[in-house]
Amino acid sequence: MPAYDFKSPRLFVEADLAAGAVVPLTAPQAHYLTTVLRLRQGETVLVFNGRDGEWRARLAVPNRRTAEIEALARVREQTPASDLHYLFAPLKQARLDYMVQKAVEMGVSKLSPVLTQHGQVARVNGARMRANAIEAAEQCGILTLPEIAAPVTLKELIAHFDRDRLLVFCDEAAEVADPVAALAAFRPPTPAPLPMAVLIGPEGGFAPAEREALMGLPRVVRLALGPRILRADTAAVAALALVQAVLGDWR
Repeated sequence: MPAYDFKSPRLFVEADLAAGAVVPLTAPQAHYLTTVLRLRQGETVLVFNGRDGEWRARLAVPNRRTAEIEALARVREQTPASDLHYLFAPLKQARLDYMVQKAVEMGVSKLSPVLTQHGQVARVNGARMRANAIEAAEQCGILTLPEIAAPVTLKELIAHFDRDRLLVFCDEAAEVADPVAALAAFRPPTPAPLPMAVLIGPEGGFAPAEREALMGLPRVVRLALGPRILRADTAAVAALALVQAVLGDWR
């Protein structure tokens, strides 16, 4: 595990970060640092914005209602995001919150809701997804936030899918064989992570026509996640761990 400061509070900010930059905190951030954590004037926190790396910053509390930070020194350079997209049928709120957080922890660079024939949820709250992504990144030391895409239909996804990207199509109807071996067949000769997308469908599964359309893409591997049917949020963790271990940045 890389050296990392697990003790200092960590915040995501939108503003640019450079030595001496002063960034006003939002009311929830100020409340969290000064009331929940009881930090005082001059104490330090870690901040990041997804562009400029991670910075140690000094807390200033001009009054009881506001707070700001002053960037002191960069402690970690910005790292590039993995080129790993997570495509999923929308879930109900609590399970979607969990899935977003775990996908961010697993290194996903883009979260894309996909509307399928048997999906039970047709709307997603993009702002809530982003809030959960920020929380997960703050807690896990991640420097880059994933892109939150607008929902698209499966037909639209297929029509505009990057033909050079490997699609890992997780389908409970696939033969239960060795998923590691199935993925290893696509392992590139160099250690560089492969551009990939992982697709998890709704609990009702994919329609036959949807499976046929997905299998028509030029770079696709269809696999089952073991002999048991997994809930969609569990499948997210299982699939992403498998892909990262065989083809991604866990190698």
